Amino acid sequence: MSAIEETPLPGIGTRLEFFTIEGRRMGVVQHHGGRRELFVCAPGDPDRASLSVDLSEDDAGRLSDALGVAREDRHEDRTYEVEGLVFEWIDIVDDSPAAGHSIAQLRVRTRTGASIVAAIGPGLSVPAPEPDFVIEAGQTLVVAGTADGVNAVRDLVAGR
Repeated sequence: MSAIEETPLPGIGTRLEFFTIEGRRMGVVQHHGGRRELFVCAPGDPDRASLSVDLSEDDAGRLSDALGVAREDRHEDRTYEVEGLVFEWIDIVDDSPAAGHSIAQLRVRTRTGASIVAAIGPGLSVPAPEPDFVIEAGQTLVVAGTADGVNAVRDLVAGR
């Protein structure tokens, strides 16, 4: 049996993959926003997906049930630290005071010392958003800075 390899995909999520007995590379990309992509590659070309399917949380649960796998509520670690630089994925909830305001209006960098390095949401993937980028509920912000700066952004979008 082939081991499952886990590969962090910075700014995206995690790829979990293995090789089937037929030699097909197969796996799932778990995006930080919760979306999942199931992929299967042809035996002769492990770098080209011959099938790719987006799975909602319900779809993934039904597939898990169909395969006879016990479900487990997993909350992946959404904070990474590299030599004092912290990256964190922060969800913007419906009642966030940041929703409807641009990065510039909130003065995120000036007030916190941290930077929003990406915004992810349904049908949205914005690397290095400009200051006029408007933050909306349902998005996930990828924030980079010191631990204190990232905490300050979390407090800012939560209205604390």
